[in-house]
Amino acid sequence: MAEKRKILAVDDNKNIVRLIQVNLMKLGYDVDCAYDGVECMKKIAVQKPDLIVLDIMMPRKDGFQVLKELKLNPDTADIPVIMLTAKAQDADILKGWQSGVDCYLTKPFNPAELLAFVKRIFAHSEQQKDVHFDGRPIYRIDES
Repeated sequence: MAEKRKILAVDDNKNIVRLIQVNLMKLGYDVDCAYDGVECMKKIAVQKPDLIVLDIMMPRKDGFQVLKELKLNPDTADIPVIMLTAKAQDADILKGWQSGVDCYLTKPFNPAELLAFVKRIFAHSEQQKDVHFDGRPIYRIDES
């Protein structure tokens, strides 16, 4: 990993945040933590993370409110978000996808599955860098 990727783990359950933090740090990621949506938005304003792992049910501001604010702001709209939540009803999952999450995982969760999705999201973002220049796509012509 060339540069350390920054991940913000957001959940009101400190044990869940710690589980996320420990597993991601083992892979070399820099992990910051927030325990509600208001604290999450304050941390993003100070230092934009490369990815957010976000719970839905939190005090002061829930995960859907945070996600909506992120996606409406051009400075944060491109931050990938993994929803990690106990809300496992079809309507909640659909709302998550419609709101722009990159991945929706339900609790209880397998940390290995979370790590696999984080790696996949970062691999995809690296591929996207290869096909864009100055915000515009690069089109390649196959000469074979």
